[in-house]
Amino acid sequence: MNVPMPRSRGSQIYLLLLVAVTVGLVLVVTGPWRTGLAVIGAAFVVSSLARVFVPADHVGMLRVRGKAFDVVWTMLLGASLLVLAVVVPPPPGG
Repeated sequence: MNVPMPRSRGSQIYLLLLVAVTVGLVLVVTGPWRTGLAVIGAAFVVSSLARVFVPADHVGMLRVRGKAFDVVWTMLLGASLLVLAVVVPPPPGG
């Protein structure tokens, strides 16, 4: 089976982001939710950095709005999830 890859670098990075978010969600559902949140948060931080460095003609599906909005929003989301994974205290007795 020959599955075609997206042509733009941004769309390839977007697919990797989707895979990372899926892995993170599976981790959240199956138990180690802190690790899952960290995976999702790191994926958004990486996609934010990719949006900064990928040239405009190769952004593809990473482009949602303007460059500044995309970078700030995904960085804020990723950093928030990483902070949440670290700051939430463990349940009593666990």
